[in-house]
Amino acid sequence: MSNVRVRFAPSPTGAPHVGNIRTALFGYLWAKHTGPSGKFILRIEDTDQAREVENGLELILESLRFLGLTWDEGPDVGGAYGPYEQSKRLPLYQAHAAQLIAQGDAYHCYCTAERLEQMRAEQKAQGKPSRYDGACRQLSADERAAHERAGDARVVRLAVPRDGVTTLPDFIHGDLTIANKEVDDQVLLKSDGFPTYHLAVVVDDHLMQISHVMRGDDWIPSFPKHVLLYRAFGWDIPPHGHLPNVLGPDKKKLSKRHGATSVLQFRDDGYLPEAMFNFLARLGWSLDDKNELFTREDLIQVFALDKIEHAPATFDHAKLDWLNGYYIRQLPADELAARLTPFFERAQLRADAATLRALAPLVQERLKKLTEAVAQADFLFGADPEYDPQLLIGKGLDAAAALAALRAAAATLEKYPALADEEKIEAELRAAALNLGQKNAQFFNALRVAVTGKTVSLPLMGSIRLLGYEKTMRRIARAMLLLDGK
Repeated sequence: MSNVRVRFAPSPTGAPHVGNIRTALFGYLWAKHTGPSGKFILRIEDTDQAREVENGLELILESLRFLGLTWDEGPDVGGAYGPYEQSKRLPLYQAHAAQLIAQGDAYHCYCTAERLEQMRAEQKAQGKPSRYDGACRQLSADERAAHERAGDARVVRLAVPRDGVTTLPDFIHGDLTIANKEVDDQVLLKSDGFPTYHLAVVVDDHLMQISHVMRGDDWIPSFPKHVLLYRAFGWDIPPHGHLPNVLGPDKKKLSKRHGATSVLQFRDDGYLPEAMFNFLARLGWSLDDKNELFTREDLIQVFALDKIEHAPATFDHAKLDWLNGYYIRQLPADELAARLTPFFERAQLRADAATLRALAPLVQERLKKLTEAVAQADFLFGADPEYDPQLLIGKGLDAAAALAALRAAAATLEKYPALADEEKIEAELRAAALNLGQKNAQFFNALRVAVTGKTVSLPLMGSIRLLGYEKTMRRIARAMLLLDGK
């Protein structure tokens, strides 16, 4: 377990997908599980610059920080094996490509884009898989020299053996094996001097002394190219594990059609990092069939590679909502108020710290997501709510009865301008309902709609206390005028 070094190597093409972040989380847990010497490394694979977005790196860093996945080495913190951005490591890849050519394990290919396109079209027409036909692999020394004199653009391709098989032990799936004749002569170095993923990942994993490679199932077709590269360089192959995909409820690969897919979108939708951490750790990993709730410290303690599941994991939004509600209920009121603050600010509701602190206990048991607090408590801020006056009239009542309920409620509240004794006030309001011959639900419906504009709201007495005496009485008076006209 000594010197475990696990890397997360995303491309800066946007906010990381939850499947990518799940891979990062598993790597982080494994590194930290092995003790103080375990290192979690962030490496940015930015060699496909046409796909980059302007703030791609920032989105990656922000996503990891949201979940508390701190890295020991990376582009912003440095380390002994940097630089940690592949675009700054080009001479390394070019030198290793030259070594492969000198050994006969790779070759220059001068085929034009037009020829390759025609080749693929012919293969498709013949029902054959799209694969490089090896034309440049057979060039004579004189033919290569002619291409060089002409200044023809060239790439470097891997010279895959024509016979035999390539096998990779996988600590999740077991041995992965493929016949070499099924493997393409992969481009390793493009004509602009940038490497493809396949060359860069092998070179970097070796030079950065990565001890375990975790990546998604999507990369399984690439394993033979990487194994052949390790062998060509004479390097030991670190243990590899390909994580099963994350699926949506329809059992298809998780995508935007299933809703939010980036960690930052879940953050903006009101999910806590504690809930996301717990939820993502259970996507394809299980300690047993009983435990579902894990703190970060719990997971670091118990995480093991042999507990990673072989089958794809299903992203269960209902389970995530349940977990999020659970973690919201564990927060101290001050902490919940602090976490609610940005959501009220985003909604342009001026909620001061004291009000949010007083609000927190009222909403805490009702929330699955932090965003829901805004919709539940928006009546406390800004202008008096607009609503259909018909809502004031509870089931079995008419306008006159609802008006009588509000008059009785106002008369009761007038005696308690400080709103200091909620239990006593509520008891008197219930007595007023009884005197009017109304059910509590009928009586309090009129008061609730008048005060909050909603038929379902936060606890009514707490809402009145937070709203304050003057606003409460003004809203009741307004509601009575609405009923008077009906």
